[in-house]
Amino acid sequence: MDEQVIPILRVADAAAAVRWYQRLGFSQQWEHRFEPGLPAFVEVARGQVSLFLSEHTGDARPDTLVYLRVSDVDAIAAEFGVQPERAPWGREIELRDPDGNRLRIGTPAE
Repeated sequence: MDEQVIPILRVADAAAAVRWYQRLGFSQQWEHRFEPGLPAFVEVARGQVSLFLSEHTGDARPDTLVYLRVSDVDAIAAEFGVQPERAPWGREIELRDPDGNRLRIGTPAE
C-alpha cells in the first residue's frame, strides 16, 4: 500500500457535496454511517487523489483550503465558468464547495 494524506472536509449534506465534487472529476468510493439516519462519512477520489467528506460535527473546520494539482486546470475552469490566473508557479483557480471549503486548483508552470 502506498502512503498518502487524505484531507477531511466538513460538509452538511454528503450527497450534495458528492454531486458537486463529481463536477471536479471525483467519484464516490464508499459511504459509512454508524446507523441509518446518523451522519455520513464519504470518500471521493479522482485518480490517486482522495478526499473524505464528513457530516460529523468536529471532524473538520469550515473554510478549509485544499490545493489540488491537475494536468489541465482549463477544463475545470470551463466547467465552473471561471478564468485561471497566472502565478509564478503555474495557472490556478479557486472554488468554494457548497459548504464553503476552498479548493485552489492549479496546473504547474512548465
